[in-house]
Amino acid sequence: MEKYGLFVGLVTLDLIYLAQSPPQNNQKIVASDYTLAAGGPATNAAVSFSHLGNQATVLGIVGSHPMTQLIQGDLANYKVGIIDLDTTTQNAPPVSSIIVTQATGERAVISINAVKTQATSESIPPEILQNVDIVLIDGHQMAIGSEIAQMAKAKNIPVVIDGGSWKHGFDKVLPFVDYAICSANFSPPSCHTEDEVFTYLSEIGIPHIAITHGEKPIRYLQNGKGGVIDVPSVPSVDTLGAGDIFHGAFCHYILRESFTTALEQAAHIASFSCQFFGTRRWIDSPQ
Repeated sequence: MEKYGLFVGLVTLDLIYLAQSPPQNNQKIVASDYTLAAGGPATNAAVSFSHLGNQATVLGIVGSHPMTQLIQGDLANYKVGIIDLDTTTQNAPPVSSIIVTQATGERAVISINAVKTQATSESIPPEILQNVDIVLIDGHQMAIGSEIAQMAKAKNIPVVIDGGSWKHGFDKVLPFVDYAICSANFSPPSCHTEDEVFTYLSEIGIPHIAITHGEKPIRYLQNGKGGVIDVPSVPSVDTLGAGDIFHGAFCHYILRESFTTALEQAAHIASFSCQFFGTRRWIDSPQ
């Protein structure tokens, strides 16, 4: 049975190159492959969630610059809806240029995030949470995310955060979060170790916390009880977007399974995606 997810945050245009290595100063290199897709943590998560058989909508700023047609076309292709928080802006969308190293799958990224394109809570459409089963917030539209998190909490809609890194204002969102899925780079103020991060989030009252480490095991804390989940070992072609894909898959499975099973299944999907170049080709390949 399909569910409806709302994914709040960053919408970018990603230019992705596959090459032997990133260029050095004053060096020109030729890529062996290239792809273009809509990007951003919430956006890639929405694509993953949609692919697994659900309805997904991204809530972010897209605007009316000519480049946004590329974003809209890509998301339409993967059946992801867009609710634009600022349809009138003619500014170019944030663009990420990414070089994936052919031998290792590691990526180098240069981008502009949503700092220059922040919406206010007045931009939130009425009835935004009607029929929504789960909300994911990536922290790139913090005023919007904070308001949506409070609204979701009041309606008993589960809230997931993509804690890729600490962002100013996350402290306003966290009290309303049910599932904090963080990377090893997520460091709240005054937290210097992973155990301190678990303690910080637990004391806020978040019942389900996980910290991912790429191909290494996931640590989790569920209602005060900790554990570890192994990640499948795969030959990695491209790690770009794997965390975002993990979050979208987690949102799918947590509506159907236990916390630990959802983490396991999401890790399986994310690992599978790493065997393909770019953030979309895994979708077109049978598992």
